[in-house]
Amino acid sequence: MKSVIVRPCSGYQEAEARQALEALLEPMGGLGWVQPGMRIAVKANLITALKPEAAATTHPALLGDLTELLLEKGAVVTIGDSPGGVFNRVYLERVYEVCGLKALEDKGAVLNRDFRLKERAFPEGKVLKHFTYTAWLDEADAIINFSKLKVHAMMAMTAATKNLFGTIPGSVKAEYHYRFPEYRDFADMLVDLCECFRPRLNICDAVVAMEGNGPTQGTPRHIGVLLASESPYCLDLAAASLLGLGKEDVPYLEAAFRRGLIPAEAKELAFDGELAAFRPENFRNIAGRHGLTQLIGGKGPVSRMVQGTVESILRARPQLKEEACVGCGVCAGACPAHAITMENKKACIDRKKCIHCFCCQELCPRGAMGVHRPIAARIAGRL
Repeated sequence: MKSVIVRPCSGYQEAEARQALEALLEPMGGLGWVQPGMRIAVKANLITALKPEAAATTHPALLGDLTELLLEKGAVVTIGDSPGGVFNRVYLERVYEVCGLKALEDKGAVLNRDFRLKERAFPEGKVLKHFTYTAWLDEADAIINFSKLKVHAMMAMTAATKNLFGTIPGSVKAEYHYRFPEYRDFADMLVDLCECFRPRLNICDAVVAMEGNGPTQGTPRHIGVLLASESPYCLDLAAASLLGLGKEDVPYLEAAFRRGLIPAEAKELAFDGELAAFRPENFRNIAGRHGLTQLIGGKGPVSRMVQGTVESILRARPQLKEEACVGCGVCAGACPAHAITMENKKACIDRKKCIHCFCCQELCPRGAMGVHRPIAARIAGRL
């Protein structure tokens, strides 16, 4: 298994952040693998137009420090992502501006403005055999996957592995939620994407993470650490442990484990640095224990029926906070299953159509769509 590097970083002040990033990369040989003229794509988490202090996106200070380190090696650096929403210049320029990335152009970085889409066949994929992706990544000699640590309603947590979903164009993401509505299939799709793009380096900004109603409307929570690994899955297993989660709680870690890409527990990883020193107390996770349905053995029709029943009882679902809803209709437009309609200027969810993808919760600009965990799931989560 690839080692996971753990280094303290108490804040985003320029000198401190750069020193922390250099210390993080040093055990991996720094950036010695970067050659002059090399084209590096830095895949950030730019999920939507939110200011850095919201803790929803990779912090621009860290992206700036990484840019400087790469430029010192003679690399050409392009930073980009495909947030939820339309993948075009008008929308991305606003995201870059609000997320604080425009200043990185003064440091020598290029913000991606290539909005071409391509199709790729990936026969090795378990569930994702063919997909649409953002073409700017094809111009890179190597990808650095720079994620943000946050809770996530559908996948329990988002860090390195989930960050590669940003290779799918924003307007196409809804289609993939509809193609893979089951947690296990969606998780396998995420692992397929990572296996296809194979980032050269994975870094996670956990200086200030997000707890609660993530991945966009949660609460910033200071943790004060940076993580790095050559493996996105090993990094994420460590990050999950940091938040008090195991692989059974995070569907894409279960998918990675089934493929032999991670061990059963974080304690089996090779660490450089002390992870436990940064574990926050009473961190507010929002997803239920997805792995509980696996306690029911067997693969026959009866077992599958029982598993389906248990999952339907335990599964979290989006729930509207009516007092916060302003009737903007973003959730209805984002829903891949067309399960949301606007009635009397409020969002109304058709539970029979809902596929529990949480696109509505993720993209609601007012945080009006939350996550409801049934009582049974909350009780079971303590077992």
